[in-house]
Parts: sequence; structure tokens; C-alpha cells
Amino acid sequence: MNEKNSEAQSKPKKLPKEARRAQLLETAKGVLRERGADALTLALVAECAGVTKPVAYEHFGTREGLLIELYREIDGHHLDALRQALQAAAPPRLAAVVAAVCESYLDCARDNGAEWQAIAAALRGSEAMAAVQQELTEAYVRELQRAFAPFSALPAAALRLRCIGVAGAAENISRELIRGQASESAVAAALRGLMTELFDADRPAAAGHKTSKAPRR
Repeated sequence: MNEKNSEAQSKPKKLPKEARRAQLLETAKGVLRERGADALTLALVAECAGVTKPVAYEHFGTREGLLIELYREIDGHHLDALRQALQAAAPPRLAAVVAAVCESYLDCARDNGAEWQAIAAALRGSEAMAAVQQELTEAYVRELQRAFAPFSALPAAALRLRCIGVAGAAENISRELIRGQASESAVAAALRGLMTELFDADRPAAAGHKTSKAPRR
């Protein structure tokens, strides 16, 4: 009886496929934080999660596949956070939209920024990773376009390019926070100032909104 109980306890608990995948990704994030990207392998993740290696390989195929899925998950949380922040900013005002974009980006950088950048560095040169990054950047830029469109008279193509610039600047400026080279308040001020400068001057004329100062007499 005791031997049967001991054997049952040693076997990994059977989980639904999606739950097991989520568990493996969470385990991989822990390995990434504690040991770095170079140490992250499917075999190690399987060992830390208490499952056999074939289980990990079944979910991700390769180490590259695991890293890409980790990157997708972190980026997905970031995009969800942006959408929620923009919804909370309704009715939209430029200052509220700028604050929502800034705060959601800094939250992501604070929580997962080091892992995010470690994964990108580990997969530099990977064609699959480059395609995923392009796909995720486009999704983020579309959200920015929708958010900033009411405050810009630019054509859609020009607005898209400006939003790509915002995304790139946010990533590079937040890197200084992750590296400990700038304070959160300094990074937030830089991002807010950049977005305000980019969109405030281009907002369409509206009732009660002055686009230029009256000449002095």
C-alpha cells in the first residue's frame, strides 16, 4: 500500500494540454530569471517542471520554439496591458492616452523587460524570431494608431510610421531603466515628452482647440 502511494506521488500530475503548456512556460521563465538564457534548455525545463523530456519537446519542438513562445507570452501580456490601459483612459484625451501607453510599457519593462531582452538577444539572427517580432510589432503599432488617430491629422501611412517610431523609442528608452542607467521617473518623463511632441502639434482643429496663437497688436 505504501509502495503504491509512493509511486503515485512520484508520477507527474496529469494536466490538460493548455495547463501543462502554461506550467512549462512559467517554469522556463523561472529558469531564465535565475540562470540566464544560455542555460535554458527543454531538458532543464522538463526536469524543473517534473515531467519527462518528451513532454517538453511535444509542446515546443526545439529550444528556439520555447524561446519564441516565451517571447510571445511576454509580448501578449504587454499588449493586453496596453489595451486595458487605453480602455480605462476613455473618453480619450491626448494626455490620458500618452499616460496609458507610457505606464503599460514601463510596467512591462519592470516586470519582464530583462527576460524579454535576453530572449531577443539569444535568438538574434533567427529568421523565425525576426518574423515573430515583426508580427508582434505590427500588432502593437496598430493599437497605437487607433489610440493616437483622434489626435493627429496625418494620413494613415504617416501616422503608422510615427507609431513605429514611438514603439522603437519606448523599447530603447526603457532599456536604460532595465540596465539601471536611468530612473523610472526620468524614463517616464522622456516617453511622455516624446509622444506629446509627436502628436500634440498634429492634432486636428476642433471646437475650442486653438491651433495657433493670435497675433499681438
